[in-house]
Amino acid sequence: MTEGRAVGTRKIILHVGTPKTGTSYAQDVLFRNRVRLGLHGILYPADRFDAHFLAALDLMRLRWGGLEEEAIGQWDRLAEQVRRHPGTSIISHEILATASRSQVGRALESLGHGSGGPDEPEVHVVLSVRDLTRQIPAEWQENVKHRRSFRYSRFLELIRDPERSTRLASWFWGVQEIPSILDRWAHDLPPERVHLVTVPPSGGAPEVLWQRFAEAFDLRGLDLDLETGRSNPSLGVPEIALLRRVNRAVNKQIPPDHYRPLVRELLAHQTLSQRRTTPRLGLPPALRQWVGDLERSWVDEITTRGYHVIGDVGELVGSPQMEGTEAEKAATPWADPDRPRERAVARAAVAAIAALLVDNARMREEEARLRAELHETQLALERAYLRPTYRARAKVVRRLESEPAGRAVMKGYRRLRGRSSRSA
Repeated sequence: MTEGRAVGTRKIILHVGTPKTGTSYAQDVLFRNRVRLGLHGILYPADRFDAHFLAALDLMRLRWGGLEEEAIGQWDRLAEQVRRHPGTSIISHEILATASRSQVGRALESLGHGSGGPDEPEVHVVLSVRDLTRQIPAEWQENVKHRRSFRYSRFLELIRDPERSTRLASWFWGVQEIPSILDRWAHDLPPERVHLVTVPPSGGAPEVLWQRFAEAFDLRGLDLDLETGRSNPSLGVPEIALLRRVNRAVNKQIPPDHYRPLVRELLAHQTLSQRRTTPRLGLPPALRQWVGDLERSWVDEITTRGYHVIGDVGELVGSPQMEGTEAEKAATPWADPDRPRERAVARAAVAAIAALLVDNARMREEEARLRAELHETQLALERAYLRPTYRARAKVVRRLESEPAGRAVMKGYRRLRGRSSRSA
């Protein structure tokens, strides 16, 4: 047991966001180590990797490419497992960040919070956070990787709308506005039960973020398998420009259940994200001051509220943009994804075509193998049908099936054999 984990204490750790803060990695570690966690009295209630995602969809009644039907009843199922568990339970998914006050209230009540009885659990809220300087480009990329095709400039225009009247703006601020998320999820919790995990600046050691998650989840000292192939990688400017064009071309032809494995996984994650030498997407110079002011105001608010910060709250302010000619020369050049270098986009397109051809060749080989197996099965059935004993049994069955008494005999025979087919 790690220090601070009291035996017999019911504790619920709710990790409610935000997107693009290492959540996919953290959830994969928790899922793959759930048996080991159970040996230490820690429950990660999931029988499949996306179990908490489906539960979040159910809680918030969100439409998500048809998955909302599969999600029906999943939150109540998860909550029941947590209520029955006597030790620590961990729930984690980033889209929980956008839950409304009423949805948060339903979630906490279903987990036993506020019951006032001796079995009321100790609820902790964890929010992993990253500076808006990186989050804004990342959110536009996620939109493109989920079939959207609007320009980056249009995305920036929509999220800057003070009214936040569009669905996109409402979603963006719902999962990114840190003070608002904590107002909804932690308004009645003492600040020491509210934990903010800050994402280190780019270029740092990758294990640092997990160490911070381990502290927030009270997992320090546990021997866990931290190797994982699951991540949500970013794309370069020409690659995301190409993907946006692909979306415009194929969205009407490819349904969501095919889009995810073909476009999002094969093209975006497995192919285009591996091209790491192309320019990275950032903020246009005109927005840096506005974003920096907002970041600093959030840091002030978090500091005033006295939450437990794991990391450095100053990491919520993106890399400063200095003024002056020399500083502008030293700054990372701005690459506009709405006006990319066409030669770079073409090179990305060649890589995408090559990946599709390789995958198509693999699928054709698999198809040929399955056809050969099917052909062998058909030949075996034909040989069995030609046997005299088979023909005799078939003749008896046809004769019995032609009369009521015979059909009753066959029904009893099948019941005894435990068979449901109509063949003898």
